[in-house]
Amino acid sequence: MKKRLSGIVQLTCLTLILTSTFVLSYLPRALAVPTISAMSPSFGNVGTRVGLSANITTIGGQYEVRFDEQLVANGTATDNLVTASFTVPQATAGSHVVMVKDLVSGENVTGTFTVTTAYSVELITSAKPFQEGDSIPIVVNVTGGESGKNVANVTVQTPSNTSYVKMLEIASSALGNGTATANYPTDFPTGANTSFVGNYSITLNTTTASSTFSVILTNSTEYHRTQTVNVKALYEPNENVTLTITGKDVNYSVNLTDPSGLINYDWIVPGNASIATYNINIVSLSKLTIKSPPDVQNFTIPGFTINITAKNLAGDPVSSINVIALENGISVASAVTNSTGVAAVAIEAGNYTFKAQQQDQKVGELNVEINDTVSVDLVCNLTNMRVLIVSLVNGAETNIPDAGVYLTPVNNTFYTDVNGTTVIHSLVPNVSYSLNMTRYNTPFNFTPVPTLLINDVPVAWFDLKVNIPILALNVATLKSNGQPLGNILVKAQEMAGVPVYQGFTDINGNVTFDAPLGKYTIRAYDASGVMLNHTSEDLFANKNVSVYCDLYGLTVSVHVVDYFGQGIANVNVKLQREGQAQMPTRTQADGVATFDNVIGGDMEVTLYLGDSSQPIAAKGLAVENSMTIQVKMDNYVVLAGLLVETSLFAAIVIIVLILVFVLAIEVYRLRRSKIQKSGSGSSNNES
Repeated sequence: MKKRLSGIVQLTCLTLILTSTFVLSYLPRALAVPTISAMSPSFGNVGTRVGLSANITTIGGQYEVRFDEQLVANGTATDNLVTASFTVPQATAGSHVVMVKDLVSGENVTGTFTVTTAYSVELITSAKPFQEGDSIPIVVNVTGGESGKNVANVTVQTPSNTSYVKMLEIASSALGNGTATANYPTDFPTGANTSFVGNYSITLNTTTASSTFSVILTNSTEYHRTQTVNVKALYEPNENVTLTITGKDVNYSVNLTDPSGLINYDWIVPGNASIATYNINIVSLSKLTIKSPPDVQNFTIPGFTINITAKNLAGDPVSSINVIALENGISVASAVTNSTGVAAVAIEAGNYTFKAQQQDQKVGELNVEINDTVSVDLVCNLTNMRVLIVSLVNGAETNIPDAGVYLTPVNNTFYTDVNGTTVIHSLVPNVSYSLNMTRYNTPFNFTPVPTLLINDVPVAWFDLKVNIPILALNVATLKSNGQPLGNILVKAQEMAGVPVYQGFTDINGNVTFDAPLGKYTIRAYDASGVMLNHTSEDLFANKNVSVYCDLYGLTVSVHVVDYFGQGIANVNVKLQREGQAQMPTRTQADGVATFDNVIGGDMEVTLYLGDSSQPIAAKGLAVENSMTIQVKMDNYVVLAGLLVETSLFAAIVIIVLILVFVLAIEVYRLRRSKIQKSGSGSSNNES
C-alpha cells in the first residue's frame, strides 16, 4: 500500500512540473524598466557638453536622445545600457525635458536639464587703436536667456578707477538669444569719458563675462619717416596745453588749445628720423586739468627689415660678408651674412648704399631706395677658383682624386674629388695666391697665381689645370731562387682607383710603366691568370720593384701508401688548383707521383684506381714551396704486388691463421700418436 502511494505522489509531482514548464513557456517575459541613471552636468549654458547613462528594455536596441523633442543623439545600446553625450541646443533659461526612447519597444524615460543664462561681451574694433575722445562700441550677447527681453548691467572702469554703469536691455528670440550694443561713453551716464590713456575694463552684472580696451594718444604705435602722427587728448574747452615729442635727435614742443577741449594735432615724422623709441607728453599750462594717469605715451620708428643676400660672380651665396648700410655716407646699420649668404638689417625709408666687405676689403656695392620691407641681392666681385689635377700618360689624361691643394693666404687645404677637381669659392680676384699641391702628404707642385683677373677683369670662374708628375715604375719578376721570370703579366693599380697599368715582362723578367705619383698595388700573374704574388709600393720618385714569384715552378710529390705504409704503384693522381685544369699522372713502383712546374696555392689531390672516374681518396693542401705529401689509403693493402682491400686481407689472414692452427693441431696429434706407438713396441720387446 505504501509503495502504491509513493508512486502516486511521484506521478503527481512530475505532472505538476511538466504543466508548469508548459504554462511558463507561454507567459510574457519580465521586461527591464527604462531608467536614466546619470546625467552630468544637469545644468549649464547653451553649448554645454552633457554625458548621459540610461537603461532601455531591448537588449542591443536602437535608441534616441531628445532635448525638448529635438534629436540630439542616437545609437545602439550595449546589452541594456545606453551611454551617450550631446550638446545643449539653443533654448531659453529654465528646465527642459531630456528623453531617452527605446525605438524597438517604443518605451521612453525622461529627465530634466536646467539651462542657465550666459552673457558675453566684445568690442567692435577698427584697424587703428582707440584714442582719447573716441566712442567705443560695446556689444553684449545673451544665450539661454528669457524669451523677449533680458537686462544686463554694463560697467566700465576707467584708468582713474572711476566706474560708469549702463543698464542695457537686450531683446531676445523665442530661444532666448539676443544682442545689443552700447557706445561708451555716449550711452553711459554723465561724466563717462575716454579722457585717460590706459586700460578700461568692462564687466556685466555679477557674471564672469568681461573684456578690456585700451586708449592711447596716437593713431598708431609705430611710424616710418614722413608718416603723420595724429595725437588726440581731452581737456577743458580753450584750456592751454603743451605737447612735447622727444627721442633720438628729436626735441619738439608746441602749445595747443581748442574751443571744444579736444586736442587734435598732426606731427610729421622727419625724413631723417632714426630707428628709436620716442615719447609724447601733454600737460596743462593752467593746471586746470591734472590727469592721473598723465597723458604720456611712447611710439617707435622700427625701420624696415631688409634681407641682403651676398652672391659671388658665379651666383653662389657667400657667407661671412660684412654688409654695411650707409645713408649719406654714414653707416647706420651692419650685419654679417650667415651660412646661406643672408644678412638682415633694419633701416628706415630713404636712399642707401650697401657695401660688402671681406677681410676689410671692399668687394661689392649696391644703391637702393627703401620704402618698405624688401629682399635684395648684393653681387660681390668674388671669383670661384676651380683646380683640376690630372695625369698625362701616353696621351691619355686621367683625373687624380684625393690630391691636396693648400692655398695661401687663405691658409686652408682643399682636396680633389673623384673627378680630380676642387673648387675654392669666393676669392678676392685682385689678390696674389699660391697653391702647394700634395699627394699622400708628398709635395709635387707649387703654382703661384698673381691674380684671378682675366684681362684685368674679375670673372665668375678661374680655371687652373695642374699635371701630376709621371714617374718610371720598373718591375722585375723573379723566381724564388732569384732567377728572372719572363712572360709574366704585371698589373699596377693606384690605391685611389686611377686606371690600371699593365704589361708582360720580357725574357729578363722586366717591365716598365709610366705612372703618376701615388701608392700602388703591384700584382704578378702567370699566362693562365693565376696570381703569383703581390706587393704595395710608394711611387714618389722613379723606382725599381722586385716581385718574387715564390709560388711559380714548384715540384709537388704525392706519396700514396697502403694501410701498412707500403707504396702503392699505378694509382691515378690528379693535382688541381682552383680555377685551373687538372694535372694527372700515375704513381711509380715506390708509390710516388711527381708534378713539376706547379703554381702554388690552395690545391686538392684526388686519387683514382685504374681508369675509374670515381675517386677513392681526396685531400686539400696549401702549396707554398716544393714539397712531398703522403696520402694514406687505409682501405687497401699491397699483397704480393696486388692491391687488396683491407677487409679482404684481414679475412685472408684469419683463414691462414686458422689453417696454421689446424695444421699445428694435426701435426701435434700425429706426433703424439707416433710416440705412443713407439712406446708400445718397446714394452713388447722387453717381455
